[in-house]
Amino acid sequence: MIKTFALAALALCLAGASTLAFADDACMTQSMDKKLAGAAKTSFLTKCERTACDGQAADKKLYGAARTSFVKKCVKDAMAAPM
Repeated sequence: MIKTFALAALALCLAGASTLAFADDACMTQSMDKKLAGAAKTSFLTKCERTACDGQAADKKLYGAARTSFVKKCVKDAMAAPM
């Protein structure tokens, strides 16, 4: 039972990682197209990543505290990724 749960969790993480990478690339491309720099770029990327993470949370049908926690971690991970 524990192995099944662990494998399911791993599969979800791997599926989300590719989506997150795509969102990160899309947000970075948009910020470059708008020629943003400094605080404006950081603000834009954070908002863009939050929007992408909100979409992922909706796809996973997360609500309440689970959604808030997921989005917060998703944005944090996306912003920590090398740009």
